[in-house]
Amino acid sequence: MDEKYDVIVLGTGLKECILSGLMSVSGKKVLHMDRNKYYGGESTSLTPLSELFAHFKVAKTNLDEFGRPRDWNVDLIPKFLMASGELVKLLIHTGVTRYLEFKSVEGSYVYKAGKIHKVPANEKEALTSDLMGITEKPRYRSFLQFIQEYNPSDSSTWDGFDASKQSMKECYEKFNLDPNVADFTGHALALYLNDDYLEKPALETLNRIKLYSDSLARYGKSPYLYPLYGLGELPQGFARLSAVYGGTYMLDKAVDEIVCDGGKLIGVRSGNDVARCDIVICDPTYAPDRCKTVGQVVRAICILDHPVPYTNDAASCQVIIPQKQVGRQNDIYISCVSSTHNVTAKGFYLVLVATTVETDNPELELKPGLDLLGAIKEKFVAVSDLLEPVDDGKETQIFVSKSYDATSHFETTCDDVLDIFRRSTGSDFDFSKVKHVLEETE
Repeated sequence: MDEKYDVIVLGTGLKECILSGLMSVSGKKVLHMDRNKYYGGESTSLTPLSELFAHFKVAKTNLDEFGRPRDWNVDLIPKFLMASGELVKLLIHTGVTRYLEFKSVEGSYVYKAGKIHKVPANEKEALTSDLMGITEKPRYRSFLQFIQEYNPSDSSTWDGFDASKQSMKECYEKFNLDPNVADFTGHALALYLNDDYLEKPALETLNRIKLYSDSLARYGKSPYLYPLYGLGELPQGFARLSAVYGGTYMLDKAVDEIVCDGGKLIGVRSGNDVARCDIVICDPTYAPDRCKTVGQVVRAICILDHPVPYTNDAASCQVIIPQKQVGRQNDIYISCVSSTHNVTAKGFYLVLVATTVETDNPELELKPGLDLLGAIKEKFVAVSDLLEPVDDGKETQIFVSKSYDATSHFETTCDDVLDIFRRSTGSDFDFSKVKHVLEETE
């Protein structure tokens, strides 16, 4: 290991594998290490089914009722990809799509007043949605038209509203939208975790809604994609990419210390060997002294033998419960996948219910989501700390990723990846060469 590297990446979670791939493609000499024998870190996929029970220390000797155990690929932190989102752009740009196959998610839903409703994201759906009354629908249609036509560099499209200066709250008021309509728009289309966005300039929210709508237009049923055989395929795809460009991988390798001298990064020690480098990128478990706890996430992985009720028997879907609907500060997210994505045996469904912890009884906070599922055959609950780095890493050249949040999509994950890339290299990742058709998924 007595070699000098540009970048050493610690941990094979999805964020770290993406960054390893991007760094290798950018011409950096990369060493990628993980103390585990498997890819994925805390975002790994478990197979066969017995691994899920073992992971949660649940004794179950007879798994015959769940079909063939090897048909199961259970993601510990399942998340969907926006069809026109940043992660898909990264996959296309880097060519990782050649290693993966995706299938669209069948439906996107939102919870309102005790019921599940399909999310309207275009003018036609807005006019037929049961989320709004008759007088509300034309206003919402005008709102969506405004967003599609809005161009921040062309004031003739602004209709008197400057989204770079005026707040999203003012935008809702401009179209006289009902608070409940604003609620599902901000949380189920713009995908915010809470209402902090309301007082901020509206432009980011308009862009998020446009992304949702553009993603929906790509495949029709929902804006989301999910890889066949689960998310464990994603980090492996980026790992292959890194290897193609000369990256070196070491799994099952002890990582004993990130070595610094007088605040200056030297390298990474494993036993008596030190691999020298200019930059370290790692997940929080490799640098706990450089992280702070900013909250917790509670997740319940549920096995069902039926689809989520009131989703038109969708084989896969997302349901968002906006926080106001259940008297909370943070949304509850439900994601469902099944054998259509090759992650369960036939006739079964994997459902994740997740939220940001607010009380001393985290599992009880999931109740509004769990109550929507009907009979649950098995349930596995975990509470995880949300960790963030204490600094931006520029002084030490040690860049630590954030923990995975409660959201059921990858947009916040990609924000973190691209931010680390920017801080560690001094420049933004260049999307200018990105093609806009994901041929391999069509």
